[in-house]
Amino acid sequence: MNFCDLGGIKPFVKVIRKATVAAALLLVGSAAPAAAAQTATPAAVHTATHAAAAARCSAGQLKASLGRIDAGAGQRHTRVRLTNTSSRTCWLKGYAGLVMFDGAGDVLRTRPRRDAGPVRKVTLRPGKYASFAIHWGTVQTGGEQSCPQAAELMVLLPDDFAYRSIHAPFGPICDQGRIGFGPISG
Repeated sequence: MNFCDLGGIKPFVKVIRKATVAAALLLVGSAAPAAAAQTATPAAVHTATHAAAAARCSAGQLKASLGRIDAGAGQRHTRVRLTNTSSRTCWLKGYAGLVMFDGAGDVLRTRPRRDAGPVRKVTLRPGKYASFAIHWGTVQTGGEQSCPQAAELMVLLPDDFAYRSIHAPFGPICDQGRIGFGPISG
């Protein structure tokens, strides 16, 4: 059996490209300081204590989905949901990594910007979800002649190479690929 029997090399190259993008983002993201200060509240301490026996969520335990995309003043706003589809409790903490792709599966310029917010450990029992807000511009800025159409969002789990993808009609991503996002919350 050869690559031609498996549909050619193009799908294989796209998988390798996505894995390389995920690895590069993890290295860049882990070297950057956190944008928001971590705070501990009584509720967060209780959640952290209760989750002590649970392990960090793996990509295989989670399903990524997108909430309704709202429009306003040249921006699009939505929430990314990460649902625990496993039979085990797990937790997430921090900021996800984000990469946009076009309809052909090619990487689009993505300039993620962390929005300030409290970073807390979120415990996910089976069937429960955590989410985070994302927003992006749809109006050309500066010298942009056009804005690429995004069709897929790669969501990298915090401090991990693993990712989940969401295929959706995101529409134009302007401002040179700028996408703002908040920390994962319960």
